[in-house]
Amino acid sequence: MDTISIRAPSISAPRATVRHRIRTRLPASLALLPTALVVLVVYIGCLLWTVRLSFTSSALLPKLDWVGLAQYSRLFANDRFLTSAENILIFGCLFISGCLILGFLLAVFIDQNVRGESLFRTVFLYPYAMSFVVTGVAWQWFLNPGLGLQKLVRDMGFPNFTFDWLVNQDMAIYTIVIAGIWHGAGLTMAILLAGLRGVDGDLWKAARVDGIPTWRVYISVVLPLLRPMIVTATVLLATGVVKLYDLVVAMTLGGPGIATEVPAKFVMDHLFERNNIALGTAAATIMLIAVVSVLAPWVYARYIRSQGRLG
Repeated sequence: MDTISIRAPSISAPRATVRHRIRTRLPASLALLPTALVVLVVYIGCLLWTVRLSFTSSALLPKLDWVGLAQYSRLFANDRFLTSAENILIFGCLFISGCLILGFLLAVFIDQNVRGESLFRTVFLYPYAMSFVVTGVAWQWFLNPGLGLQKLVRDMGFPNFTFDWLVNQDMAIYTIVIAGIWHGAGLTMAILLAGLRGVDGDLWKAARVDGIPTWRVYISVVLPLLRPMIVTATVLLATGVVKLYDLVVAMTLGGPGIATEVPAKFVMDHLFERNNIALGTAAATIMLIAVVSVLAPWVYARYIRSQGRLG
């Protein structure tokens, strides 16, 4: 009778596989180690340090005492901070919606195969290539009642024309919105134009055959297809809202009065001018909490959606 020999699985095989994985992944891990240390020490470390200082009585120099929520109580009793929070909310809603609407309209215009398409793309995207400081200075000149639009129209024979939003406390924040939309609409246009160029031409042919109005095709068919691009543009624009500082400084310095004060300027002023580190870091912590509270549901929804697709 023939004998069948059964060999036991080799124990060295899994060990060899583990050693191979270590050898292949070790160089990449070593290369990423400095970046990981920078993230942990500089980014996360500074974030935790900022939060810690918001619970102290630090003034000119940091102190490691503990005053609980005293700085947050002072913060929410501060009219300047409350005004800055209201302004950033107004700016964020109008800026993002304005950039999305105007950027979409510009993208639709260019997508019609107009003559000089490259020129139009360059002109519409050029403002985004400029810094917020340059944008702010340019619009500060243009909207200055004594130098810009108001003076120009009056010199043309309309002496009663008035456009003094820049120096009007009730309307000054909207001049920041106008400058911001002018700066950011080109980026939205470029992102949405790339999405429009990816729409299947057969959809348009089918819509024409069925007699569906063009505007209805854009609303019911094209916009849902552009959802990933719209989300991308919204995230990029929201980043600009959170760090809004230099545009305000260049245009109004937060004025007239505190009419265009924003949280980032409030933080910078208290850290470097008013020598109140604790109150400044408390405001920065509130900004962090606001950003996380907005992003967390969106990230969670994307995670659930991705898990559903994998399942």
